[in-house]
Amino acid sequence: MSAELRVKELGLDLSRPPQPMANYVSTVRTGNLLYTSGQGPKMPDGSVPTGKLGLDMDVAAGYQSARQVAIGLISTVRAELGTLDRVKRVVKLLGMVNCAPDFKDQPNVINGASDLIVEVFGERGRHARSAVGMAALPNGIPVEIEMIIEVE
Repeated sequence: MSAELRVKELGLDLSRPPQPMANYVSTVRTGNLLYTSGQGPKMPDGSVPTGKLGLDMDVAAGYQSARQVAIGLISTVRAELGTLDRVKRVVKLLGMVNCAPDFKDQPNVINGASDLIVEVFGERGRHARSAVGMAALPNGIPVEIEMIIEVE
């Protein structure tokens, strides 16, 4: 199934791709690979969640934050390529989780992004992944994720 049709079925709003917050670009393409900059979550109402997993945020809230990051990443990819149907394969995700030192559930948090990417792209969305814990992330966001895409 077309990724564009899947986005419509899921009712995802991809109309506002996140903009860089400093001196960098949202994506860089080299050859047939598209690299996204790391992004944090932005909720549908425009708010930006903050929190540290295992301290003041639970896995379910972290999962939802990671899902929102994936929406932003997919939106960025569409803005760069014009259509999601040019995505040949999602190659890799790097998910960083702002967490307490004893938190060990980073993979279940980043599943929020991975699950949505597979929902949108199907088998083309199955990717290699790292899910790591961080002592802090910019502005106290709970997750930051970057992605590598193979483009047709």
